[in-house]
Amino acid sequence: MSSIALNGVAKSWGDSTALHAVSLQIASGSFCVLLGPSGCGKSTTLRIVAGLETATQGQVLIDDRDVTDLPPAQRGIAMVFQNYALFPHLSVADNIGFGLSVRKVPAAESAERLRNAAALLGLTNLLDRKPGQLSGGQQQRVALGRALVAQAKVCLMDEPLSNLDAQLRQDMRRELRELQQKLGLTVVYVTHDQTEAMSMADQVVLLNQGRVEQAGTPRELYARPATTFAARFIGTPPMNLVALEADGRIAGSDVASGVQAAQLGVRPEAITLAADGIPAVVRSVEYLGADLVLRCAVGREVLLVRAAGGHVATPGERVHLRWAADEAHGFGADGRRIP
Repeated sequence: MSSIALNGVAKSWGDSTALHAVSLQIASGSFCVLLGPSGCGKSTTLRIVAGLETATQGQVLIDDRDVTDLPPAQRGIAMVFQNYALFPHLSVADNIGFGLSVRKVPAAESAERLRNAAALLGLTNLLDRKPGQLSGGQQQRVALGRALVAQAKVCLMDEPLSNLDAQLRQDMRRELRELQQKLGLTVVYVTHDQTEAMSMADQVVLLNQGRVEQAGTPRELYARPATTFAARFIGTPPMNLVALEADGRIAGSDVASGVQAAQLGVRPEAITLAADGIPAVVRSVEYLGADLVLRCAVGREVLLVRAAGGHVATPGERVHLRWAADEAHGFGADGRRIP
């Protein structure tokens, strides 16, 4: 197991800056997810840790060893890519063991590592097949096997599940997490999918325009978002953010929000339909099976409410909304959380 530290890492190409002095601490044996929208800098961060990109400034440390100027082969890492990068003309066994043959690992040791990795990933009966004869999930396991036989302490994964269908992604998320915990690997995982981040990570690093918006456990990012960006990016449906008047009323209404801020944030699942409370009008209804999502107008603002799927509501219906005081989040005009 190896810890990873980024100290003021920045990356620029001419006038374009991908990363702005990013600093991170990733604990040994943890599963860290770099999360954010396209172009936020998450893949660039991963490639700098891997040594595939050179940082414009800053340091990269692995196990307190400065690897900033070292090539990838000397960093003790393994990588799994989005497209799996398998050789179509080689068998599963040869794909998994390719890196070992390049490093001239003795044949007996290579065979033992291959056998162990194949057993761990359920590939023992597929070793003679070519990648074209495998399903997407099986190809993903082969790519993982190649990383495992390298016996690296750090595994870097760049959106490895994005090519799989929804059900297979769910299965592979569970398998990856169990495998990481069993082997004690330090994993850095890039995704734009918040479900992957929330279900797999020990630590989520939310990036936005090349900067760290917030870093913490999934529960911390959900329960106490540091900014309006974090509030909207984490959660399905996203957190409601409504404008407030100077006296704390919801814009365009006589409803007191209970917070003094520029914006009020409330999770849709924290809002309940009550006999009394804040008056609202249902604008639209979205049925999702287990859940029913209502768009409710309050003054000039709209609040999403996640109710039980068995609830019946119709557009134009007048309802009352309620939420606990500790479920209300205040954000300033700068978009940052008010303590």
